[in-house]
Amino acid sequence: MTKLRTRTKLHTRTYRGALVALLAGGLLLTGCSGDDGQNTKAIDASAREAPGTGAGAGSAAGSGAAGPADGVEQGEGQRDGEQKQRDDQPEGRFAPEPDYLSTFALDVDTASYGYALRTLGEGRLPDPGTVRPEEFVNSFRQDYERPEGDGFSVTVDGAAAPGADDDWSLMRVGLATRQADHKGERPPAALTFVIDISGSMAEPGRLDLVKESLGILTDELGGDDSIALVTFSDQAETRLPMTRVADSRSRIHDVIEELEPAQSTNVGAGVETGYDEAVAGRRSGATNRVVLLSDALANTGETQADAILERIEDERTEHGITLFGVGVGSDYGDALMEQLADKGDGHTTYVSDREQARKVFVDQLPMNVELRARDAKAQVAFDSDAVERFRLIGYENRAVADEDFRNDRVDGGEVGPGHTVTALYAVKLRPGASGEVAKATVRWLDPGTRTPRERSGSIGVSAVDARLWGDAEPRLQVTAVAAYFAESLRGESSGGDAMSHGGLPGAPGLGELEKRARTLAASTEDGSVKELAEAIGQASRARG
Repeated sequence: MTKLRTRTKLHTRTYRGALVALLAGGLLLTGCSGDDGQNTKAIDASAREAPGTGAGAGSAAGSGAAGPADGVEQGEGQRDGEQKQRDDQPEGRFAPEPDYLSTFALDVDTASYGYALRTLGEGRLPDPGTVRPEEFVNSFRQDYERPEGDGFSVTVDGAAAPGADDDWSLMRVGLATRQADHKGERPPAALTFVIDISGSMAEPGRLDLVKESLGILTDELGGDDSIALVTFSDQAETRLPMTRVADSRSRIHDVIEELEPAQSTNVGAGVETGYDEAVAGRRSGATNRVVLLSDALANTGETQADAILERIEDERTEHGITLFGVGVGSDYGDALMEQLADKGDGHTTYVSDREQARKVFVDQLPMNVELRARDAKAQVAFDSDAVERFRLIGYENRAVADEDFRNDRVDGGEVGPGHTVTALYAVKLRPGASGEVAKATVRWLDPGTRTPRERSGSIGVSAVDARLWGDAEPRLQVTAVAAYFAESLRGESSGGDAMSHGGLPGAPGLGELEKRARTLAASTEDGSVKELAEAIGQASRARG
């Protein structure tokens, strides 16, 4: 999938009769070393055609842009107009106009938020270019219903935006996979660790933390799991070929303890050698992943993600070996790590201390080494009779052409067990809107058979009219706080007509946002929400 590193201008579409004018046109840990895009679409209501001539007209047969299927039944215990879901056949029953479609690859990365926490903890504001709102939002627990098998559940809800006019709402699309099986029931893992030992990794909190993290993981893995260790500085070297953990824990620990920082950072050589080892040690029926540990500050050999991944394209596509990236260090090559993981069919996270390392390598180990879905993509179809404008918050680097939603040759996201994926939209309803706001469909390939599957959910106007603060579900409020915070760090929050300025509607100041976060931390008894409140306070003080 082609990544979008630039932020596109606001897309505005004006309807004049039949004329439409278009305006503006697993497992990776690494170390060493654009404008962003807005996913915004708008329709001029004053010049729009009569209701019934917009989205929903026409057949979707064979169309890659087809939206979710009609006719889903309302689930038990749901509010009137709230999310409804069902499993669907790959072909939907109608195709909304392209102006009303939003399509993206799923993303479970959280590195952007983790790195922001470290930066703020050091008294600095993060570089706006490293702030990805979807990774802030996806860093928090959600209470979505879980499916029984592989694949996803779909939850859609929302609330009226605070401080905005009555027509602005926030709409949340939530996707969740089934939790991991009990320990010992998961398939064995064959993990190739690619470890950065360049000079930049000598800084405290880099190679020392990587070694500690690997030690934790070695003790956590089962006896039937396998490990290979590759290191790189100016060149790459295999320190340990693929080895069963069962009788080799002491040997693995010894190799880890011997690691010392060396010279420059040739990430490309490390990844290429790592994939060679992963292919040589590949195990049928096991989860095969490359794990890169680095600060991603590449300065020798290939330094661009596209060139690095091109060298191991056959290994990735033929054998399905994925990357999981874990970044370290106060000076961190965020862009390279994100691109390597996204284009390498994996995801990223960031660790800055032992507590976070234990969370990644112990508490979240199954979700980081197993798969529930391959090439997962989401498409949200908005009803043009009800919706005037909408904007997807974040996901600029995960954008997919609407017509490629059902093109399974186009890359999506790989998602493991126990993950949730949240997409937040700012939606402006038309005056007097009624009926359906949107339908959301997620499409994925079965991780074993690669058979395509889909599941859909929808939401009505009556389900987005509750007040965000106080009436909405607490986890929706947490989602909103995280998104508002990310937009503020990117310099995009604004009052009034927020869509005209690139921000979220009804954005509160950091002081009010911190208060909201602290209230939610108390009501949810969630330590991660308390950490969010503290980070907002740190950002407020850093701005002075």
